[in-house]
Amino acid sequence: MEICTKCGNPKIVIRRKQSGQALCQDCFVESIQKKAIKTIKKEKLLEKGDKVLVALSGGKDSVTLLDILDTFRQRNIIDLCAVTVDEGIGGYRQDGVAIAINHAKRLGIEHKVVSFEESYGITLDEIMNRPNHRGSCTYCGVFRRWIINRVAREFGASKIATGHNLDDETQAILMNYLEGNIDNLTKIGPITDSKSPLFTPKIKPLREIPEKEIGLYAIARELEVHFAGCPYSQESFRGEIGEIIKNLSKDHPTIMYSTLSGFDKIKKALKKEYKSEFEFERCSICGEPSSNKVCRACTFLEELDKKVIL
Repeated sequence: MEICTKCGNPKIVIRRKQSGQALCQDCFVESIQKKAIKTIKKEKLLEKGDKVLVALSGGKDSVTLLDILDTFRQRNIIDLCAVTVDEGIGGYRQDGVAIAINHAKRLGIEHKVVSFEESYGITLDEIMNRPNHRGSCTYCGVFRRWIINRVAREFGASKIATGHNLDDETQAILMNYLEGNIDNLTKIGPITDSKSPLFTPKIKPLREIPEKEIGLYAIARELEVHFAGCPYSQESFRGEIGEIIKNLSKDHPTIMYSTLSGFDKIKKALKKEYKSEFEFERCSICGEPSSNKVCRACTFLEELDKKVIL
């Protein structure tokens, strides 16, 4: 009979192919928390007194992130606040927003829900119904970042924490390499900083934890979570890359770990060789930081005959 590698408990909840570990529920939960804390300490993601804005969608990644960061809040190391972005995806986003609100209320932290519609006068569903659109992820990523960065300044947050997991990071590495987007490759990492003081640094405490283990953690901790996937995700290039990595991982269970580890080793050399010449100024339309006269969010909105609602 197989028993927990750590404590000998016969009730196993996970067998890790990459390490050969078999863990019971308590040992598994502890291992995830320790892994995230190890990343936070190793990469110096948090400092005492930080006010951290969690990008809280209500999904497994962001709810798990909030749960782990709350242990730091309970020890009076950091303060927490949260923002939930409602992209306007019918039949999908409403449940996640409700769950995010519940978690913020449960913890008693500042929380704000901001929609694409109130910010830009258009929903993602409406964008995707238009001909010749750029694809859901292109708009969503740019518009979400614009909102989250602005709310971070409103809350006076010193860090923005996102629930990017190991799958997300390896997908981003492969996507940007295949597209030849070296500038984006140099920005992938545990902490994303900027030359502009108008950008709040972003941290990724879960970047070394696989997506499936984050889902299992949420179940083991009995956290209220919105498990449904974005209906547009499978149509995206990221979705295609995700399927490729998932299939590779069946016979090569360490592939995501080695991809991330290898990339982290060459990133310093990559940044040194490829120095961005961008100088950040303010977008002439919305006033947000931009490397061009008009930021990407406003560029996309101009194409859609919309503009930021200030």
